[in-house]
Amino acid sequence: MKKIYRVRLTAVEQATCTQVIKQLAGSSQKVRRAQMLLKADVNGPDWPDSRIAEAFNCRRQTVENLRKRLVSDGFEVALNGKQRALPPRSLKLDGEGEAKLIALRLGSPPAGFGHWTLRLLGDRLIELGVVDSISPETVRKTLKKTV
Repeated sequence: MKKIYRVRLTAVEQATCTQVIKQLAGSSQKVRRAQMLLKADVNGPDWPDSRIAEAFNCRRQTVENLRKRLVSDGFEVALNGKQRALPPRSLKLDGEGEAKLIALRLGSPPAGFGHWTLRLLGDRLIELGVVDSISPETVRKTLKKTV
């Protein structure tokens, strides 16, 4: 089968891939992509997709997609993967909500309690109308990030 997307790495790109592999820099996926790109390089070993897929224990379609991403989106996207434009979910607390949470936490706890718990803080934010619903984990992460 004739390859539509040919991998032609420049010397700098080859050096970058080699450095990523040697230093194990980045995620395991990044290292694996670097290895695949080096094996698929026309100026290098120029392995067929089936051999690369067998060597790295993946599907042939994965190798084809990597080739396509290199040609269409560029080397950085092929090596690092496509970055999300937006987070998977919007944040529950904006800057104003975080400020209210911190102010609440620094204040005295409700009657009958010795200190604030994450659940109490979340319930109070709901009572105040800052958010519709919030989990204790979100409260914890927000406090940890800001304190």
